[in-house]
Amino acid sequence: MKIEPLTVPDTIELALRLRRHIVRMCSRGGSSHVGSGLSMADVAAVLYGHILRLDPGNPGWPGRDRFVLSKGHAGACVYAALAERGFFPVADLDRHYVNGSNLSGHLSHKGVPGVEFSTGSLGHGLGIGAGMALQLGRTGGEQRVFVVLSDGECDEGSNWEAILFAAHHRLSNLCAVIDHNKLQSIAPVSETLALKPFADKWRAFGWAVERIDGHDHDQLKAAFEAAAVTTDRPTCIIADTVKGRGVSFMENQVLWHYRSPQGEEFVAAMRELGVPDA
Repeated sequence: MKIEPLTVPDTIELALRLRRHIVRMCSRGGSSHVGSGLSMADVAAVLYGHILRLDPGNPGWPGRDRFVLSKGHAGACVYAALAERGFFPVADLDRHYVNGSNLSGHLSHKGVPGVEFSTGSLGHGLGIGAGMALQLGRTGGEQRVFVVLSDGECDEGSNWEAILFAAHHRLSNLCAVIDHNKLQSIAPVSETLALKPFADKWRAFGWAVERIDGHDHDQLKAAFEAAAVTTDRPTCIIADTVKGRGVSFMENQVLWHYRSPQGEEFVAAMRELGVPDA
């Protein structure tokens, strides 16, 4: 059965559950990238909760929309979304980052229903998504392709090749979402390689561009719906987000790109997420 869309209050609640899963998964397995997962939890909740046409009982359904997480290091967020939406049991999330588990630290499609493509090496997701969109458009289907990128990976030239390609072929069925949390692995994006004027660059390359609050579910929903009726070009949604969103001592802290929440930090994080007895 195809997945039924959630209301905005329900996607907000889903985002909270995703954040709890992310912190728990990264703590249990000792993995990194908790901040990266927390920043995109609202984007994932709206996509998986309301926008994507999917069938958990038939993950390979030809009519499904495609989702590619280019920032594959935030795989915990997508695994959590898939579990919450019925692709596999939520209890399986306990195996995240455990030796031999199919739920690897970076997103993997191997043995994981609902994952289209393994990612982790940055700068490749948009090119893959553009190829998917081109082929789906040629076959006349209504399927859409969504790619979530980090802002830091937009340093890489391979993305700008894909941006040119998608505009040239007028891939209106392609939507790129930038998780614009302003931090990358060891420094702010602005210090590593400045992206400004970011939105203007996408527009100059031939894309429709929306810049929104990436934690506001109404704005996210409206931007995705606007992308669906844009018929002459691909869409880029620049979602301004906060790295580590939802846990005060992780927010806007580059430390939490690689740090794993353990001990009292884990307990404090879960308490802020509404779980006092973690």
